[in-house]
Amino acid sequence: MLPTHTDVLVVGAGPTGLATALTLARRGGEVIVVDQLGSPPVTSRAAVVHAYTLEVLDRIGAAAPLIGQGVRAPRFTVRDRDRVLLSVPFHQLPSRFPYALMVSQSVTEAVLTERLADLGVRVRRPCRLSDLSRTADGVLAQVDGAGVRARFVVGADGLHSTVRQLAGIGFTGPSDEESFVLADVRVRSALPRDEAALFLARSGPLIWAPLPDGVVRLVAAVPAAPAEPDLAYLQALLDERGPARRPDRVTEVLWGSRFRVHHRIADTFRAGPVLLAGDAGHVHSPAGGQGMNLGICDAVALGTALADVLGGGPETLLDDYTARQRPMAEDVLSFAAGLTRLATLSPARRPFRDVLLRLLGALPPARRQIALRLSGLSHRERTPG
Repeated sequence: MLPTHTDVLVVGAGPTGLATALTLARRGGEVIVVDQLGSPPVTSRAAVVHAYTLEVLDRIGAAAPLIGQGVRAPRFTVRDRDRVLLSVPFHQLPSRFPYALMVSQSVTEAVLTERLADLGVRVRRPCRLSDLSRTADGVLAQVDGAGVRARFVVGADGLHSTVRQLAGIGFTGPSDEESFVLADVRVRSALPRDEAALFLARSGPLIWAPLPDGVVRLVAAVPAAPAEPDLAYLQALLDERGPARRPDRVTEVLWGSRFRVHHRIADTFRAGPVLLAGDAGHVHSPAGGQGMNLGICDAVALGTALADVLGGGPETLLDDYTARQRPMAEDVLSFAAGLTRLATLSPARRPFRDVLLRLLGALPPARRQIALRLSGLSHRERTPG
């Protein structure tokens, strides 16, 4: 049975909701986490945790146990079939985590859930939020027909956020959407197993990301993704977009799925005592692996601000949160859209694109700036602590 009162009700138990709750719990805040799913998903889109996100996770005691379960990738490459157009070095990043950590989102969620459990907080599921109403001292939430009074409510419930809709916050962006196929596979491949790659193809981008135990995560933009991509479909994708001289051979499909993405952002991340984080506030293409990373950064920034307010600080700290994180989300949306446009340029413009990327790759300052941008470290100055 749910408690009837709490400091903060977090709706959604993905990485964003879990990281928000963990940040609060470590500061002594009373927090309830609910999720409408009966059990955590074992499949997920995100497969990379960038350097800045690891720094953020380290603040809440979650980086070390996660690093032990992932693959460290010291570089990221942009390719056109067999040609490496750009190699982005992560090993020289100004961070204690000079790499991208390749690890499934389900593992990230498991680590955060375990850290929360150590503090006596468990995710309550399945629990469905049906209504929010303002009160004199916060919010009355209806969860599975029972009332829960909270000083603040955090919407970390994804693209179709019930919290965002109940709070009346707009979610704007282009009406068109992108269709993606994703799968975890085993492949015979000559590509390095410590390097993520983005293949730019006229038909759309293909992300090739190595995971532990010899698994490779494939994510590709396609016109109409099948519900369950099979080996033949995924092999055709690699034949069309991946290496040509020494082509990959898919030997096993562990799981496959599809998803659709709009490029959208919430009009605000705060409506009084209701706050948004992660996909509830911003969604975009997975190109560059920025989505979950930005959500975790939202989470720790918001959890810190809420803990400060609960400790007696001014509520203007919550306005500071939205003023800081929303521009970061706008920047990430623009960056992800730009990567997709690079992949889908017309044949006549692709030679110019390739020359430009190779020129950038030959300039150390340019390579460094791209590495800072991909790793999230370019946003470091925007987040205190």
